[in-house]
Amino acid sequence: MPKLRRLSGAEVIRIFEHFGFVIHTQRGSHAKLRRIGIMGEKQTLTIPLHTELDTGTLRAIFRQATQYIVENELRPYFYTE
Repeated sequence: MPKLRRLSGAEVIRIFEHFGFVIHTQRGSHAKLRRIGIMGEKQTLTIPLHTELDTGTLRAIFRQATQYIVENELRPYFYTE
């Protein structure tokens, strides 16, 4: 069974930049990433900028991101095989 990787907030941001997201705003220890979808809709993800994210937080970010990115494309960045 694949295991969730231990990632920092900066690493997660780099992953999503690969999929076209850019940092839209930052307030305190959280950054909002945004991209414009095919139909012109705004797609937004909020990422905490911590040195190591909790596994529950990573799972929640992964689940939220699968609304915008195909799960099979995103899974190798978040899970070990």
